Amino acid sequence: MKKIIYSPGEPAGIGPDLIIKLACSKSWEDFKIPIVSIGDPNLFLQRAKLLKKKVKIEEVSSLYNLKNNFKGTIKVLKVSKCANTFPGKLYKSNAKYVLDNLTFGIKEALKNEGTALVTGPISKENIISIKKDFSGHTEYIRDVTDSNDVLMMLASKKLRVSIATTHIPLKKVHKLITKKLIINKVNILHKDLVEKFNIKKPNIKILGLNPHAGENGKIGVEEKKEIIPAVKFLRKNNIDVSLPISADTAFSEKNLNQTDAYLGMYHDQVLPVLKALSFGDSINITLGVPIIRTSVDHGVALDIAGTNNSDTSSLELSIKTAKKLIR
Repeated sequence: MKKIIYSPGEPAGIGPDLIIKLACSKSWEDFKIPIVSIGDPNLFLQRAKLLKKKVKIEEVSSLYNLKNNFKGTIKVLKVSKCANTFPGKLYKSNAKYVLDNLTFGIKEALKNEGTALVTGPISKENIISIKKDFSGHTEYIRDVTDSNDVLMMLASKKLRVSIATTHIPLKKVHKLITKKLIINKVNILHKDLVEKFNIKKPNIKILGLNPHAGENGKIGVEEKKEIIPAVKFLRKNNIDVSLPISADTAFSEKNLNQTDAYLGMYHDQVLPVLKALSFGDSINITLGVPIIRTSVDHGVALDIAGTNNSDTSSLELSIKTAKKLIR
């Protein structure tokens, strides 16, 4: 039976709010797939009270024999206690709670066939306070699933973008752009476009690292030394991938219409474009791992947590996409 696990993320943020608001909406039953939220039942009850939403908490102890969603009822599986349930302020004492829930969700998705993981926003700042090497959902899922490599994709109806490097300082990016890295990332992207998105022969466009894609080595050498050799290797393996193109023209209407996915070199090269075109209507998808994981495209939004100002659009799309990707 297909089912979805929801890990709400940072309890001080809007992750709990979103699932409560969805559970009280018409969409909840329309999903037609059981959704189990991981967390402390008390957190959801207290947040629902702040939001002035009437919800019933149905505590479950496993992912077996689940019924479809019923409006106003949230299935909750408790892994650990949330120390501080108050919204709007980060508490270090909640960092372990967030990681416990996320780890449980990953492992359950890994061992339960037909199960997808949907994640709410986390505070990297808070988790790093107890786990110094934490860099984000993507790498953490790679490590817990013991995967060789991983790729972060953000997708909307208008475009799909992925990133060769993720949450690292800009000054370190150029050192990481190697032929091997590009080959690995494009192979993951191509494989999952075919297998998960059912695109038989995907067209992938690679962005250059430097302005004007390096101008043949005149404005940086990464394209000439690393990216182009990687592209030539990939083309020999029948992957339809472009030579590095300049980011300032990559997202023209013509290119958008011809491209199944982009591979950017760093976080802020491609995500501003996607979010300018599709903020709230895009999601994060983890590629290269043996589970289905989708996520909202926004942060914890501490300033509006516990109010009714949060928008459920991205979570709704994350759930719908996860359901489609389950085989």
